[in-house]
Amino acid sequence: MISRRDLLAGIPTGLAAMQQSSTQRPNFIIIVSDDHGFQDLGCQGAKDVKTPNFDSLAASGAHFQQWYSGAPVCAPSRASLLTGRYPIRCGMPTNGHELKPSELTIAQLLKTAGYKTGAIGKWHLGSSDETCPNAHGFDYFYGFHSGCVDFFSHRYYWGEPRTVNYHDLWRNRTEIFEDGTYLTEALTREAKKFIQDHQREPFFLYLAYNAVHYPMHAPEKYKARFPGLEKERQTYVAMLSAMDDGIGEVLGTLKQLGLRDNTFIHYQADNGATREARAGLNGQPGRAGSNGVLRGNKFSLFDGGMHVPAMMSWPKVIPAGQKIQELGIAMDVLPTFCKVAGVPVPSDRTYDGHDILPVVTQKAKSPHDAIFWSNQGQLATRQGQWKLVENGKLFDGSPDQNKSLEGEDSLFLSDLSKDPGERTNLRRKHPEIVDRLSTSAHKWLDDVKKN
Repeated sequence: MISRRDLLAGIPTGLAAMQQSSTQRPNFIIIVSDDHGFQDLGCQGAKDVKTPNFDSLAASGAHFQQWYSGAPVCAPSRASLLTGRYPIRCGMPTNGHELKPSELTIAQLLKTAGYKTGAIGKWHLGSSDETCPNAHGFDYFYGFHSGCVDFFSHRYYWGEPRTVNYHDLWRNRTEIFEDGTYLTEALTREAKKFIQDHQREPFFLYLAYNAVHYPMHAPEKYKARFPGLEKERQTYVAMLSAMDDGIGEVLGTLKQLGLRDNTFIHYQADNGATREARAGLNGQPGRAGSNGVLRGNKFSLFDGGMHVPAMMSWPKVIPAGQKIQELGIAMDVLPTFCKVAGVPVPSDRTYDGHDILPVVTQKAKSPHDAIFWSNQGQLATRQGQWKLVENGKLFDGSPDQNKSLEGEDSLFLSDLSKDPGERTNLRRKHPEIVDRLSTSAHKWLDDVKKN
């Protein structure tokens, strides 16, 4: 058993990797977008959105067609991504919790191999001295602790009357003020500086943009790129376009410094588009983001909640131009990065992700026989082509959006190979599959609650 103390003190797992030259070891970057509709990239099929840099990133490596986040909502999705564990297992079943000090992030593990680590953008995993980014392995942090902030004043103002609105922008553990600065541009600026500052040593950068999460804010220069769109959609895609520019600047910085070929980049959204009124106009449900054919939205365990855009790019190793149909999930990123860096994961805890590199380099099959989710009374599993959702909710902005589907549809079986939109319930046609998937889902739920 490897203790956390021994791991962070520099156990031999990292020493083997440190013996390699820094030019051999890749840099790692994770980029996350927020409340991002499945269809809302040019490479995902959007016709009214121009995202040349996202599209270029997808074309440069492996563009996943069947990638999932660990949860259909922000904080547990991020916790799962950074720890390689199911949200319930790592103590983050839903929003409103903090990532426990005992949990180990990718940053903490890579630091044992001499990596410099930076987190820029949205954290949403704790704001105390024990749970902020610097306490979870990041040498440098610039961003905010809460779930969302105003893009210009950098204030959180959604908690009243329980929580008075407050300013939330930090550099490491120090509050800073940049009133009037558009946050998407500030995050890009900081990401570029982090890369420049650490260009001569291996680094891991976690770049978590808060676009396209509400509040729906974008400077006019970005809106002007989409003059013909309805106002709500126009603001949304303008926010997306600003983020796309930022990704282009980050890729340009890597290329300028000669780092692009040996930098392993993983991009994904944290969950699907939202229909919350806070993202809409005039108190109406948000309608700007599009999940395309997928059913459900943020918070839902139908695919619209957590089937997300995703891509991996490492020009030195991952062949370009791939569209990967194999199943993957956010928890796979930690074991993949650690395997590449030569850092075995600790044996004192359960990891739910798997090394996904053979899938994108050798056309290997998915390492997953099954993946699972639980959220707000819903339970779901995907196993091969089959997807079962129990007590599913749609969160579609309707008056009944928070109610579970009833009757026959309380157990909803789909064949995603033929019905990616989960429109036809096959529970009566394949009762034996329903029984098998339901049994395994409940067994999984019992298991993750124990650890």
